[in-house]
Amino acid sequence: MPDVDDPIAAMIAATNREDSAGFLAAFADDAVLDDWGRAFRGTAEIARWDASENIGVHSRIEALGVTRDGDVVTVAVQVTGDGYNGGGSMAFTVRDGLIATMRIRG
Repeated sequence: MPDVDDPIAAMIAATNREDSAGFLAAFADDAVLDDWGRAFRGTAEIARWDASENIGVHSRIEALGVTRDGDVVTVAVQVTGDGYNGGGSMAFTVRDGLIATMRIRG
């Protein structure tokens, strides 16, 4: 995996092993996950997104590359599973060792 911050690596690894608790543990309590303009705020909403659109559909995330612009870390990804399949990007900010924001785009 390309060099990413620990909570980002933990989120990807948890997704790939279908560990919902590990996935949520990577996020701050007040984190925001933006999936193509649909915002999920806080771990309860992120857990619902995870159950319906990530681990719940057996997603696998392969990190292909990383760019950094200030405090934003963007990871180019390839996603497979029973939901979305294809390339895209996930842009993150990390605060106090946890994911504060995650923005999913193509």
